[in-house]
Amino acid sequence: MKVARFSTGGDPRFGIVDGDELVVLRGDPLFSGFDTTDERVPLDDVRLLAPVIPRSKIVCVGLNYAEHQTEMGEESRSEPLLFLKPNTAIVGPGEFIQLPPIAGPIEHEGELAVVIGKIAKSISAEDYADYVFGYTIANDVTARAVQNADGQWARAKGFDTFCPIGPVIETELDFSELEITTQVDHESRQHGNTRDMLHSIPDIIAYASNIWTLLPGDLILTGTPAGEKGFTDGQVVSVTIDGIGTLTNPARNRDRV
Repeated sequence: MKVARFSTGGDPRFGIVDGDELVVLRGDPLFSGFDTTDERVPLDDVRLLAPVIPRSKIVCVGLNYAEHQTEMGEESRSEPLLFLKPNTAIVGPGEFIQLPPIAGPIEHEGELAVVIGKIAKSISAEDYADYVFGYTIANDVTARAVQNADGQWARAKGFDTFCPIGPVIETELDFSELEITTQVDHESRQHGNTRDMLHSIPDIIAYASNIWTLLPGDLILTGTPAGEKGFTDGQVVSVTIDGIGTLTNPARNRDRV
C-alpha cells in the first residue's frame, strides 16, 4: 500500500494511492491508522509533499555498499557507521534542493529509507518488522568538500533541503533485492541493488535502537551505492527504487529568488 502526504491548497492531508486517485484518510496514518473518508482526489490535482516530517531525527548509514567504500577510500567496518541529519533538511518531491554558497561540489546520494512506525528501544533484529511503518526514497545530499574539511559529517549533510524524500511511503515492500538508480538530467549516475548492503536493514534498526530511542516518523537512510557525483544550479536529480517510484528534485543556488 502506497501512502501519500499531499496538499490541494490547504493543510496537508494523507491518502492511499489507488490508481490515479488518492483515497483520503481521516488523519496521519502513523498515529490514526488507515481510517478512510468518502473522498477521492485525482493525483493530477494534488501537490505531493514529503510523506513524513520526522519529529525527532534522521538516522543515516554511511559506507554501506562495498563499491562506495572503495570510491571513498574507506576500509570495511564491522559495525554500521551512523550519523544524523536534522529534520529541517527534509523537502518533498518537486521541491528545490537549495545549493549553499560554498566551495566544492554538492553531490547526490540516492538511498532506500525506512520509516519507523512505533517507539523502538533496544530491539532485536528479529523483531524489526514490528517497528517499521514503511519505506520511501531519500537523497542524502552532501557538500563533499565540507565533509572532507570538517572531518565529521554534520555540516556537510545537514544544510536545509539536503534530505529530499518521497514521493510516497510503501508499507509493504520486499527490500531484499531492489534496484536503486540515480539520474541527473536523465544521465545515469548511480546504479545499485539493496542485496549488496553490507549491513542489513534489520541489523541497522536494531543497532540504531541501542543508541537512540527511535520514535514514530523517524527515518533511517540505509546507505548509497557507488557513483555519487556533483550537480549544479538548474539540474534535476531523480532517484528511482523498485516498488516505490521516483523522487525528483530540481536544484538551484540558494541566493537566487
